[in-house]
Amino acid sequence: MPERLILVGRVAGAFGVKGELKITSYTDEPAALVRYRDLKGSDGAPALTLTAGRPHKGALVGRASEVATREEAEALRGLELFVPRDLLPPADEDEYYLADLIGLAAVSPDGAPLGRIKSVQNFGAGDLLEIAPETGPSWWSPFTREAAPEVKIAEGVVVVVKPAETQ
Repeated sequence: MPERLILVGRVAGAFGVKGELKITSYTDEPAALVRYRDLKGSDGAPALTLTAGRPHKGALVGRASEVATREEAEALRGLELFVPRDLLPPADEDEYYLADLIGLAAVSPDGAPLGRIKSVQNFGAGDLLEIAPETGPSWWSPFTREAAPEVKIAEGVVVVVKPAETQ
């Protein structure tokens, strides 16, 4: 199985004139990006090696060994930065890394199989589970306590209340 990557930040652009990057951090504390150091691109290839950084207005201003000039930093604007899932701390109770849900079985409240979770997306109105049944097209379910009342990561199962229009 390929290494699971977690999105932890996005390059917002250059900061100053000496090749520093401003990185929007998706971690609880922006400085965590410096501790991860070796950041990857969405394909798993090395993207940036952070050598220093400091929090700045909810983001991180940092230096990367691959970037020497403002122009190089600006050219990386929009680059998504990932780390392997196994580098992250365990999730708290009732919290989940969305990447951990992918591939889990989706079952109805009575245990009937509904399919597997193919992806987790957020198009602006909240997280959605894409559920791929054994046959037929995928369908979407909100990832809310009402629509997905139980998540059992260790058992590989998410209980999903299937919307009436997809039954």
